[in-house]
Amino acid sequence: MSTSYLPATTDSIAEALEAKNSSESISILYRILENPSSSPEALRIKEQAITNLSDRLRQENRAEDLRNLLTQLRPFFNLIPKAKTAKIVRGIIDAVAKIPDTSDLQISLCKEMVQWTRAEKRTFLRQRVEARLAALLMENKEYPEALNLLTGLIKEVRRLDDKLLLVDIDLLESKLHFSLRNLPKAKAALTAARTAANAIYVPPAQQGTIDLQSGILHAEEKDYKTAYSYFFEAFEAFNALEDPRAVFSLKYMLLCKIMVNQADDVAGIISSKAGLQYVGIELDAMKAVADAHSKRSLKLFETALRDFKAQLEEDPIVHRHLSSLYDTLLEQNLCRLIEPFSRVEIAHIADLIELPVDHVEKKLSQMILDKKFAGTLDQGAGCLVIFDDPKTDAIYPATLETISNIGKVVDSLYVRSAKIMA
Repeated sequence: MSTSYLPATTDSIAEALEAKNSSESISILYRILENPSSSPEALRIKEQAITNLSDRLRQENRAEDLRNLLTQLRPFFNLIPKAKTAKIVRGIIDAVAKIPDTSDLQISLCKEMVQWTRAEKRTFLRQRVEARLAALLMENKEYPEALNLLTGLIKEVRRLDDKLLLVDIDLLESKLHFSLRNLPKAKAALTAARTAANAIYVPPAQQGTIDLQSGILHAEEKDYKTAYSYFFEAFEAFNALEDPRAVFSLKYMLLCKIMVNQADDVAGIISSKAGLQYVGIELDAMKAVADAHSKRSLKLFETALRDFKAQLEEDPIVHRHLSSLYDTLLEQNLCRLIEPFSRVEIAHIADLIELPVDHVEKKLSQMILDKKFAGTLDQGAGCLVIFDDPKTDAIYPATLETISNIGKVVDSLYVRSAKIMA
């Protein structure tokens, strides 16, 4: 980078944009920023240069240079309005976020900016950077630190009554509590986000995020029909904005259909006009699960989980519900297989269901304990002994009912005698 600065003019910007290669363009933009002039026109040109420079550095994946740029620009931030400073800082942080494998760098960058904004008393910017930091910490699974940061931030923002930021923070808190498996607090935070959102205009992307989180929480409570309607609302919002989260909303819609035993509807949704735009590996994974569920085939189900591990096993929301679905399918298949027998080898059942013997034995013992059927495991002989369903003797309920009726008659006679005596 040359030490001689260039004049902060539109000609210099044009020279940078017309440079032969990216390195030369970046060098010219740096030299424009070194210009000491602080006239209104020079400041405007420098703002333009910063935007172009951050774009070029992002394209080159130079995350560390973007971080150094923020430090280098601190004297410049004292010359421009605070609102413009906030826009530039958030723009550069967004540029770093678009570079892959920079989560640790983003966290340290946000922490640096929080310290600087505290020292400079830039409350508006600090609150937004802290919210961004909390989201990054949550993605990094540093839940206690993220929760501590959010707790203080929520109190502060509520006092200021900044509704738009409050929606963001409450939504983030809901996601954080959901990750910590604290469903009541996750629902309370989501309700707070909805309340704040009702008082202001919320951008469609933000409304879609609220609907997506609502769907996730309803699905967690096994209310799949309500969850489906929320996922559909989120899908429509993201689809209109061409947001990449649309495919995940559609994926969760298909999950809800499978969970309510409507797996046959999955193919129709995928082949619809909206679904065809997102045909790919995510939807192929759900289609494979739907096919396995329709055929009640555990082998196809396990094949789908193995072939689409990244889409099913590594998606925590899908994985949690599919684990429950797998258990249900396994129980139904085992009950169907053992029905004709009074005594059967566990190895024979394992062969019929095409699963390992120890896995089948463990599941059968769990089903006996859960009273799914009456039986016992003879582990010495490696057999399952199934008992006939014990018939309840009707004499005991009938006796209790007779005694109850006699009690009522005695009470009635006592009331009548009391009236006569009076």
